[in-house]
Amino acid sequence: MIWDELQKPFLILAPMEGVTDVIFRQVVAHAGRPDLFFTEFTNVSSYASEKGRWNALERLEIAPTDSPIIAQIWGKNPTHFAECAKVLESLGFAGVDLNFGCPDKNVNRAGGGAAMIKTPDLAIECFENAHKNTNLPVSIKTRLGWKETDEFHDWLSTLLSVHPAALTVHLRTKKEMSKVPAHYELIPKILTLRDQLSPDTKLIINGDIKNRAHALELHAKFPEIDGFMIGRGVFANPYCFTDHQPAQEELMELLKLHLKLFEEHENCSLRSIRDNGSERRSAARNDGPARGGDEKSYSRALPYEPLKHFFKIYINNFPGASDLRAQLMETHSVAEAKQILGL
Repeated sequence: MIWDELQKPFLILAPMEGVTDVIFRQVVAHAGRPDLFFTEFTNVSSYASEKGRWNALERLEIAPTDSPIIAQIWGKNPTHFAECAKVLESLGFAGVDLNFGCPDKNVNRAGGGAAMIKTPDLAIECFENAHKNTNLPVSIKTRLGWKETDEFHDWLSTLLSVHPAALTVHLRTKKEMSKVPAHYELIPKILTLRDQLSPDTKLIINGDIKNRAHALELHAKFPEIDGFMIGRGVFANPYCFTDHQPAQEELMELLKLHLKLFEEHENCSLRSIRDNGSERRSAARNDGPARGGDEKSYSRALPYEPLKHFFKIYINNFPGASDLRAQLMETHSVAEAKQILGL
């Protein structure tokens, strides 16, 4: 099991919507990969529907540099959790993680993410359905509670009662979003709960972890913690899983890599390859007809606009950075961006 193979304190890149896609994960791996990657979260009900399946499979694309990687899924339908979890092993994942903590309003309105905190019985049913339909270890990522931090005791106790392989706790409530400092003061109580109710569950802490040095500092204070998950810290330094402080030239090289990888993924086709009743996804560069059994190819062009959100990671803290970013934000294609950058 992947969770037993990691030496503590292990480091994880947090799953972030619109950020940790297959392209950016390759950039992070080039800079200095974490011990474990997570995908962006995938809606199990999208996977269960014919209309939404290709979008779901696109989110579950894996690059060679991703391994080992955990697939994170979300939703509120236990049957759909079972259906999605069943195929993840064949797609090359080392585990499956259930998102019970996303604070996004649309996700919560649909009953998923942090809304699971308000429906603990349903959360457990979703976990059990996923668990019994896969050979992969099933873990959970969540928050302290919906509104109040003292909700953590009952909520985390409920989750630990089903013995997930790992439990990642973002040390804030849904209501707090990221507007207050993470509640590190609650770590000892959470550790006690874990040790009492499910000592074999790996405990991972998320929230305001800046970089590897910060994680090691916290681990020295709380050595019982198994791992740390870094989210927004990667925006400040994409080398955050190492001790390296990059020069501006190195960040520009990462930007070039990001643009190159984006171009390579443009206009690729998505295929469903039927193999003993299961489905797996592959990406092709329109290099000829699909081969194999009953296959279908679907073409799509990656939207350029979301790529602009990454420019601030690479272009900052040097004279003229703001003006350069402003120019890049007006572009409409990689070709235009490369022209401004002189590539």
